[in-house]
Amino acid sequence: MKHLLTLSGLSRADIENMLALAEAPPAPVLAGKGAALYFEKPSARTRNSMELAVHQLGGHPIYLTAGELGIGTRESVEDIARTLACYHGVICARVFDHGLLQALAAASPVPVVNMLSGTDHPLQGLADLLTIRQLCGRIESVKVVYVGDGDNNVARSLAQGCAALGGQLTIVAPEGYQLSDAPAGVVQTADLAAVAGADVVYSDVFVSMGQDSETERRMADLAAYQANEALMASAPQAWFLHCLPARRGEEVTAGVIDGPRSAVWRQAENRMHTARGALMWLLSQQ
Repeated sequence: MKHLLTLSGLSRADIENMLALAEAPPAPVLAGKGAALYFEKPSARTRNSMELAVHQLGGHPIYLTAGELGIGTRESVEDIARTLACYHGVICARVFDHGLLQALAAASPVPVVNMLSGTDHPLQGLADLLTIRQLCGRIESVKVVYVGDGDNNVARSLAQGCAALGGQLTIVAPEGYQLSDAPAGVVQTADLAAVAGADVVYSDVFVSMGQDSETERRMADLAAYQANEALMASAPQAWFLHCLPARRGEEVTAGVIDGPRSAVWRQAENRMHTARGALMWLLSQQ
């Protein structure tokens, strides 16, 4: 059984096939089937994009919460996986612990898709790659600079995708915020001068969900890494990307995210297209 828990380990052809399917007409691969969408963490983009992607593929999405499933309290993860597989053609989960996804995948007779975990965000990574290709005409050799907190699930999936497709990713972050397991070829530095000449500048929130107790320290450590007009002036032709939600005045200024070189809304729309492409690809592998 093939699952989509991370972009790590996927071949260039695998990822390119998903991106191609994202721009292809939908196929009814979920016709007459359900899709379990389990959310431990709420999300505007993930729920909307996945529900619509499932509908476009002929399926019926069912939104599920932790209170409804009671994983590890009322029932074991193995029993939940097998139960959901009785009704659904795919199980998709947005969770805190990546280990829960691995346990679901180990027990499930249907594909499991990671809609976000503490370590990986493969669907966001696919949307990022598709957006970069649409904006720049290619991914190979495109200079992408990720600025801010570089040791998170979004940066990790972006790094994995760029490494697979030949994108030139640089993570610009202070020590302690650089990606702990960066793939070969990814450059990491604390020097903001690395933004110069970028084709794409990417930012994410400084304080992610579940990190509220670290807010004061993180804001102080990352303040200099704001995507503002002065930073973008060193890469005047660069497009700006952000996975959203954004906090204007913190990791990015309103002038940048709402400016003419911002592509965040195309990027958000691509969450739906790449979710559909990923599902089409995954279900064709079974």
